[in-house]
Amino acid sequence: MTTATATLPTLTAGTWAIDTTHSTVGFSVRHLMVSKVRGTFNDFSGAITVAEDGTPSVTAEIQVASIDTKNEQRDGHIKSADFFDAEQFPTATFVSTDVRSKGDDYVLTGDFTLHGVTKQVELTLEYNGVNPGMGNGPVAGFEASTVLNRKDFGISIEMPLEGGGAVVGDKITITLEIEAGLQA
Repeated sequence: MTTATATLPTLTAGTWAIDTTHSTVGFSVRHLMVSKVRGTFNDFSGAITVAEDGTPSVTAEIQVASIDTKNEQRDGHIKSADFFDAEQFPTATFVSTDVRSKGDDYVLTGDFTLHGVTKQVELTLEYNGVNPGMGNGPVAGFEASTVLNRKDFGISIEMPLEGGGAVVGDKITITLEIEAGLQA
């Protein structure tokens, strides 16, 4: 079944650069089977390019070493070869391949590369509209999320707990809160 690529209403053709000051790339992962550790990536960039026909495409890059879970020791371990191996694989990238309507929201599909592995992922995307901005041109807002399995990307460290379960869960919830400005 072929789906038509969706257009986002009121999103003017051109390049919309992600405003990292007003955007967040966050995640959460199950810890000790009973709670969640949350964190962010503080160094990222990207753009939404809207064609003349209104068709959007998205590219993004995350500097993996910019992970911040508010615990330096944990962050150091996550950057190590046990997890991200940030020295060998310093960036994660996303390149969209499709966007389609799903009720009032959208599904953004694309190729996500992490830890040297590329997989197709789908993000649930909420388009929050456009605002005239504060003197620097219009801004658009988006929220997106997906759940990834770290093992799909070759991050397969096992840290079992006595009595069953694991220190770190396999599923990672990614949440994006994005503000992007139309470039002149």
